[in-house]
Formats: sequence, C-alpha cells, structure tokens
Amino acid sequence: MADKTPDTTTDGGVTADKEVAQPLGLPRWVSALLPVVLLVLVLGVFAFTSPLADVQSGEPLPDVTVTHATMPSDETVVLHVTNNGPEEVTISQVLVDEAYWNFQVEGADGDRTLEPRENARVIVPYHWNPGWDLGVDLVLSDGTTIGHEIEAPQQSPGFSTDVLWTLALIGLFVGVIPVALGMLWFPFLRTMSDRALHAVLLFAAGVLGFLAFDAGFEAFELAERIPGAYDGELLIVFGTIGALLLVQAISAWREGRAAGGDSRASSGLWTAYLVALGIGLHNLAEGLAIGSSFALGRVSLGAFLVIGFMLHNVTEGPAVVAPVARDERPAWWHFAALGLLAGAPVILGGWIGSLAYSPTIGAFFLAIGVGAILQVDWEIARMVRAAGGRVGSAANLLAFLVGFGVMYATDLFVAL
Repeated sequence: MADKTPDTTTDGGVTADKEVAQPLGLPRWVSALLPVVLLVLVLGVFAFTSPLADVQSGEPLPDVTVTHATMPSDETVVLHVTNNGPEEVTISQVLVDEAYWNFQVEGADGDRTLEPRENARVIVPYHWNPGWDLGVDLVLSDGTTIGHEIEAPQQSPGFSTDVLWTLALIGLFVGVIPVALGMLWFPFLRTMSDRALHAVLLFAAGVLGFLAFDAGFEAFELAERIPGAYDGELLIVFGTIGALLLVQAISAWREGRAAGGDSRASSGLWTAYLVALGIGLHNLAEGLAIGSSFALGRVSLGAFLVIGFMLHNVTEGPAVVAPVARDERPAWWHFAALGLLAGAPVILGGWIGSLAYSPTIGAFFLAIGVGAILQVDWEIARMVRAAGGRVGSAANLLAFLVGFGVMYATDLFVAL
C-alpha cells in the first residue's frame, strides 16, 4: 500500500499537490517579474508627472546634523556634518563662542553647498584651550542656525601605527586577557553538581542580560547623534531583531543537525560558541567606544580604567565555558577559539572606531550585540530545561540576579 503521507519541507510546510506551470498563460519568470516592472512604471509616472505639485505648500525646513567634532591641533576645529534634508543647503557663516570666524568646507565639491545626503567637514582655524568647552554654530543661507557643543576638547591623535598598536594593547588587556582568566574556572565548574551548574548558567544569563541592557541604552544615546536620514531608532530595532533572528536561525540549523544524529551539534560546545559570539559582539561595540574616544581625543585610559574593564569582563569567561562543563573536555584549540571570539573583537572595534568613527556604525553594532545576546539568553534557558533543571527555581533566579548585579558593580569601576 502506497504511503499517502504528504512530503514535508524543511520548514514544516507541505509541498503543493499541483504546481501551476504557466499562471495566466505566462512563463513563471514573467509572472514573478510583472509586479516589479509595473511598480517601476507607476513610480516613473508619479515622479515625472508630479501629481501632488499643486497641493504642496511651503519649502521643507533644512535638516543638518553635526555628528561629531575632531581637533587635529590646538589651532583647528573640524565639524563633521550631514545634510539630511531633501533640499541642498549652504553654510554661510560659522560662529565660535558667538564670534564669527573664517572657515572652509571639505567634501562638498569644493564649495559650501551640501547636496541632500551629502557629508562634509567644516574646518575652522580657531585656537582653543584643552578642557574649555566650545560652542560652535553653523548659520545657513536661509538664517537657520545649527548649534553644537564641544565639551572639554582634547587634541585628536589622528591615524598612526602607534595609535593602532596602543588600541591593540588596550584591547588585549580589556578583552582577551579578562575573558581568558575567567575561562580558567572551567575545571572548577566540572566539579559542581547539576543544581550548582544550572545556577552558574543562570549567572551567565544574568551577565548577558546586563550587557544587553547596557548596550541597548548606549545605542539609543548614540541614536540622538545619528543623522535623521538614517532614522537611528529604527536602525537599532533592525539591528536588534536582525541579529536575534540570525542567531536563532543558526541555532535552528544546529538543532536540525542534532536531530539527524550529529553528536557534535547536540553538545554544549555549540551553545558555548553562541555565548562567545554574543559577548564578542558586545565587546566589539565596547572597542568601538574606546576607539572613537581616541579619535575624538576624549579618552584618558589610565591604569584604573583598564582595571575596571578587566573586572567587568572577567565574569564573561565562566559564561563562555559553563555550557561545556558537563561534556567531554573540548580540545584546547576550542578554548583558544572561544576566548578570541569573545575577547578579540575589542581590538577590532577599537581600530574601526579610531579609523572610521561614526555614531551610526556604533549604534548599529550595539544593536546587533543586543539581539545576539537576547537569543543566547534564551538558548541558555533551554539548555537548563533540557538538562532537567527548572529555570524559575529560587536558586536560579537568585543566580541570574547576582550575575546582573555583579556586572552593574564592576561597571561602576569603568564609569568612575
């Protein structure tokens, strides 16, 4: 007797009984492209005929954003500006501390007019004093004034191999070494009972939860400096949801392989790599903050600050290795890979932040980190349940709270 069970696809759907080879008598590729072609035609008709021309009233207001300022020397102030509006704008005058000053514009075809979505640098020859706040105003041709405050200015170090080496060294001490030290708790974790190990996993979830909130708040703070054309808040939402779904897709692929009998896919090593990935994305954003601070000349990374970062990040080590505490000990190169995946992004982020500082890039990376961390927290909870534990037990909830609190306390060393 023939099996009448319908074939299922990998997403759980059912294949169609009858495929329509030529819908409406047209080849399939034509029917697929037809709506797109018609949409392009409609857009073209709308753009060339301007049916709303008669109902438009007034001119759109200029929308210019000063994303940040750099100080290449104590005789120069450089403002990085973006024209977000639909119309061109012309910078007519520049005021520094309410006094008019000469200036020049670079990056706008050699003149002072910025086309829509165009970026430029406004260079002002002005002698400033380190630590003394500056108020800079751009006056546009229609009289609109765009203000920008430069708090406690310091000279920007610029680009050099010394800066890259310094940032690599800071990243090593801030990211790689603390995570590696935290991973040394692995032998101790293997001696724990299941109940205690589940508490450690929830502690790791608390650590990650704090990082998610911390990165989320920082992302929305940066969004205030993102040019309006990029819609910073929605960019953060996109980065968060996109990263969450991407990591979830990887997890689902792993589950498929585990269901197919792949023993490596069913081990805790996968979860450990996901945890390291989530922490690494957060640390990438941390590196971006350090690198951008260097680019803006607003960093004073003394020994105390580095110690604060180390205390903050050392708790990430046990979070990485806890998922493999009940498995056969992985090869040493896995530990090295996990440590580098979680810690080395601080170095990469520092380089990106110093070479191409942008609030948009910073906020987007932070949002990606938030999304990845949220999914990894979900993965840890599932891991505890699969091992017979109860996520909502008193011990586990307290462990989550302790993880959150420890990260908050160590974060104070960075903020002070």
